[in-house]
Amino acid sequence: MTLKDAREQFKTKQDALAAIFANAKTDTGEYDFARIDSDGFKDLGPVQRVERVNELNAELNTLFDEIVKLEKTEKGWDDLQSRMREAKGPESGKAAPKHDTTLGRLVTERPEFKHMFVDKRFKGGHTFSLDQVRPSEILAKVTDFDTVGNIGFKTLFETGAGWAPQSIRLPGFVEAVSRPIQVLDIIPIGQTQQAAIVFMEETTRTHAAAEKAEGVAFAESTFELTEKTSNVRKITDSVPVTDEQLEDVAMAESYLNGRLVFGLRQRLDGQILAGDGIAPNLQGLNTLTGILTQALGADPIPDAIFKAGRQIRVTGRAMPTHVLLHPSDWEEIRLLRTADGIYIWGNPSEAGPERIWGWPVVQEDIVAAGTGFVGSFQPQWVSLFERRGVDVQVGYSGTQFLEGKRTVRADVRMALVFFRPAAFCKVTGI
Repeated sequence: MTLKDAREQFKTKQDALAAIFANAKTDTGEYDFARIDSDGFKDLGPVQRVERVNELNAELNTLFDEIVKLEKTEKGWDDLQSRMREAKGPESGKAAPKHDTTLGRLVTERPEFKHMFVDKRFKGGHTFSLDQVRPSEILAKVTDFDTVGNIGFKTLFETGAGWAPQSIRLPGFVEAVSRPIQVLDIIPIGQTQQAAIVFMEETTRTHAAAEKAEGVAFAESTFELTEKTSNVRKITDSVPVTDEQLEDVAMAESYLNGRLVFGLRQRLDGQILAGDGIAPNLQGLNTLTGILTQALGADPIPDAIFKAGRQIRVTGRAMPTHVLLHPSDWEEIRLLRTADGIYIWGNPSEAGPERIWGWPVVQEDIVAAGTGFVGSFQPQWVSLFERRGVDVQVGYSGTQFLEGKRTVRADVRMALVFFRPAAFCKVTGI
């Protein structure tokens, strides 16, 4: 890619992103990404729209870094040509003149030296003429050498009195260590306009169908439905920031928005497994009432996982789709070997399949090592309902208006429902 092409692409992407932000900006100066009607956004949900905006912004940053690299490369070529011209000398085709750089000649050829030291005395009391001796002999024999050292020299121009070296900061930044999103992507997501998800669960289902002789009373089955409720919960985050930071650094607002949105999704991701169900927490899988359990006992870990899947099929009447394991527990499986040292899950030179018994393995470190989960992560058994997508707002809190500060806040409202707890099994003692 040429520098010209990179700049043209940057201008096009920059204009497109600016149009998206202008489209999302409300009359109050806030941003509502649900308003975006550009191509590529119409079929996206609120959370996916914010993620798409962050992706476009990241692409713009990457292209800017590429432009900086290309500009440095072209400048390096210009510098090289300049040095080559200097090396050729003042006249084309002629070598640069040679210079005698000995200290003696540099000093004695100066007009100040010739003016001051003609007829000075040698160290033996003899007089001399500059035409009679070599510069090195003069330096060795001049009595007043301190005077020679100061001839023609002015105040030293150094970094302390002139320009200090300039160091340009590299673009971007090194991200801090943070747990990635691990489970959220396998959870089905739906929409709701309610403050709670209310549904009916068939708690009694007794089929009494049987063969009967003529004239005998029919068999009678028993069915019972029970109303269940899962409340919508709110996850929030905020950060104070000065007016100057938002105004003077173009990336500040998008950086804060991106970080806050990620923090909400990361917290929601953790609640799916570790939430205890006590308000305002969501009910997570680890403490879910009615979930099946399978102890490791004397079994190898793969056997216990398969038995958990069998329980889901027989007791929960569902088909397992995923296995959730702590990285340390998956490590034990990945390193399993036969008696003659052959790795069961593939050669160490390859990544190896992250599957067990045909089910994809999701590595998570939300729940402590030693506990795994097998589950049927299908919409009829578990769903995350979005009451309101991620909402990012900027406003004043307390005395911030007088202090030149603002608060950027973000929140999301979700309900997590496990319709059939028996479609999931916890594997313990790994």
